[in-house]
Amino acid sequence: MMEMKLFESKSVSVSEIVHLGRTYSSPFLNFKNILGVKFSPQICACKGIVLKVTCASTSDNTYLPEKAIGSIGQGKLSLSYRINGTNGTSSRLYCSDNRVLHAFDDEYGGVIVDPERLPANPNAFVSILHASLSHWKNMGKKGVWLKLPVERSELVPIAVKEGFQYHHAERGYLMLTYWIPEGPCMLPDNASHQVGVGGFVVNEKNEVLVVQEKHRAPASVGLWKIPTGFVLESEEIFSGAIREVKEETGIDTEFVEVIAFRHAHNVAFEKSDLFFICMLRPLSTQIIIDDLEIQAAKWMPLVDFVEQPLIQEDCMFKKIIDICIARLGQRYCGLSAHKMVSKFDGQLSSLYYNVVQNQDFNCGAS
Repeated sequence: MMEMKLFESKSVSVSEIVHLGRTYSSPFLNFKNILGVKFSPQICACKGIVLKVTCASTSDNTYLPEKAIGSIGQGKLSLSYRINGTNGTSSRLYCSDNRVLHAFDDEYGGVIVDPERLPANPNAFVSILHASLSHWKNMGKKGVWLKLPVERSELVPIAVKEGFQYHHAERGYLMLTYWIPEGPCMLPDNASHQVGVGGFVVNEKNEVLVVQEKHRAPASVGLWKIPTGFVLESEEIFSGAIREVKEETGIDTEFVEVIAFRHAHNVAFEKSDLFFICMLRPLSTQIIIDDLEIQAAKWMPLVDFVEQPLIQEDCMFKKIIDICIARLGQRYCGLSAHKMVSKFDGQLSSLYYNVVQNQDFNCGAS
């Protein structure tokens, strides 16, 4: 929960106030003068993504009722606030009547609609969405982000008819966007890349851990290849390689280095593809295959692995193997992962770079 203190508010008029005499809470509301009743400055407890302001009582213990939210004029209410914190930043909250979708500002001058407070009735959503776009346009807002959960899929055609465009979809929701200003849309596109990993695992006997997949292209029939897969959301490159090897073969490993990576375009669904080859050190020997994906797995002598026709005939495969062999012979250095925090975002992340501990060690590629 974060705390924020109102330092200014403006008078508004209402057409109806009923049920005076009980506490009233409503998003973003704090008024000095409502029908001549003065409210003192407040400390507002803000929880989650929708901020709520609880108005304190007046000198004669009069409170603003909940039903008053439906009677607040035609325009917006403008409230200034200051968020208590070390950076001392301030921003501006906006509020209107209940004919505008609940939303909060993003950091780029746009708004993000609260998916948990969408109108239950699709017919109501039609008019409220139209009014909201007009309201945000008058406020000078730019991009609108509308996240529709899968259980509210009936609202998708309504939003599209209003001018929203698809941005991206996940299993549980569809994200749509709307650009208000004239001119080209400045909202960022959906992710353009997928990230894959391959684990190059060599044991003390100079054997490579290889697999044959159940589902493969005809050109790959008979090929023994290193375990590969895709990195999961919020997963490190090296963690993804370790996990994929474990899932496909049952072998535990530890990360050594990123040996090389490939960048290809127009792969799956016209996305670009980044594929990282990671050298891993085996920590176990017994193979237990994943029979959903893997046809067979084994430890294969490195020389036999390299001599496979499909490896020898493919210049990229052959180059990758050459690099891995050079690393095993200490004639090449890959990229190791180092945890670091940047002041730009304050986040802990991995920086991959080359470290030479021995001045005489040759890290040039063979």
